[in-house]
Formats: sequence, C-alpha cells, structure tokens
Amino acid sequence: MFGDHARKEVGVYQGKAGMWSWIFHRVTGVGILLFLFIHILDTALILLGPNAYNHMASFYKQPFFRPMEVALLAAILYHSLNGIRISLMDFWPRLMRFQATLFYAVVILFFMLFIPATYLMVKSLF
Repeated sequence: MFGDHARKEVGVYQGKAGMWSWIFHRVTGVGILLFLFIHILDTALILLGPNAYNHMASFYKQPFFRPMEVALLAAILYHSLNGIRISLMDFWPRLMRFQATLFYAVVILFFMLFIPATYLMVKSLF
C-alpha cells in the first residue's frame, strides 16, 4: 500500500543527534520559561508584605527543592551551550556539516560543567 517514499517519511525522526538536540532545546526552553513565570509570581508576593515574601522564601529552602534547583541548572546549562552551537552554525554555515559532532561536544561540555556544579549544590545535604 505504501511506496518507498511513504515509508521514508514515516521514519523521519530516527533518534539522531539533530532530533535530540532539537527536543532537548525545546524542553529546556519551556522549563526555563515556566521557572521564570513562577519566579515572577513568587517575587510579586513582596507586594503583599515582607511576611508573605519571607514565608515563601523559607519554603524554597526546604531540601526537597534541591533536585528542582539541579534540574534548573541542567536546563539553563544545556540550553545556553546548545544556543551557542546553533548561533555558531548560523554565523558559519559550513559548520552544518559538523552539527552532530558539535552536538556531542555540547553534551560532553555539559557533563564536564554539570557534574562538579551538581556536587557543589548537593554536598551540603550529606
């Protein structure tokens, strides 16, 4: 029923570097946007007085918020590194030939920065 052309279009996304880069960039961007929205709302509590703001600030100091802070670090770090990769390819189109290699470089750099930063963030919990 389907010709070769139709079968190829069904499997457009095959899990290669370009697809993962695109997905991670969008997911981290939405996560950062949600954080900023929540941050603006909780900062606006200062309008209700210092007690309301201080209560919310003390709530965020609970240990169960630490994983969310680590996730925020991961989102910001990946999104910024991948944004630099995208910008480089925009300014120098010849780099498009190496987009997969650049993606893997972003992943390696991400982990090189993320692991020590995460350690510093969570070491006080242990």
